Amino acid sequence: MRIDLHKLQGQREHFDRRFEPAAFEPQEEDYRVAAPVVLSMDVENAGGDVFGVVGHAATRLEVACCRCLEPFEIDVDAQFELRYIPATENTGEGEREIAEDDLTTAFYREGMLDVFEMLREQFQLALPMKPLHDELCKGLCPECGTNLNRTDCGHAPKWEDPRLAPLKGLLRPEKEN
Repeated sequence: MRIDLHKLQGQREHFDRRFEPAAFEPQEEDYRVAAPVVLSMDVENAGGDVFGVVGHAATRLEVACCRCLEPFEIDVDAQFELRYIPATENTGEGEREIAEDDLTTAFYREGMLDVFEMLREQFQLALPMKPLHDELCKGLCPECGTNLNRTDCGHAPKWEDPRLAPLKGLLRPEKEN
C-alpha cells in the first residue's frame, strides 16, 4: 500500500487498515508475519515536504529461537512516531554523530509513503535481540545437532578454554615427595 502524501485531504488524515499475512510476501528472513496486521495511523502535513506519521501496528510474528532454531510466535504491538522527509541523493557530508532526530526520521520517494516498508521496519525494531521460546531452552548439541529440549544425545562438551588450563592444574593435588 502506498499513500500519495501530496494528495492528503487537509492537514491530517487517519488510516485504519487490516492486512493479511500474504500481503507481506515474500516474507522477511528474520521473521514471518503469522497473523493479520491491524494498522492505525495518522498522517499529518508538518509543513512543506515534511510529514508526521503517528500510530501503531499489531500482529503476531513467527521467529526462530536463537538456541534451538524452533519456530515460535510473539505478539507485536509496535508504537511509532516518525518524521518523513523526501529522499535525496547522498550529499557526501561525510561522517557525523547521529542526532536524536535521526532516529525518528524516515524517507519517502516520489511523494509516496510505502506503508509495507514502514511496517517491515517497525516489525524489525520490535524483534527481541535474542528470541527465546523459553528461558530454559537447552539449545542444540554442538557435536551432533540434536535438539536437547526433545532428547539427550549423550554427548558431553569437549571444548575447554585454553586460557583456563593453568587454573585446572590448581584443582589436582600435588604429589608429595
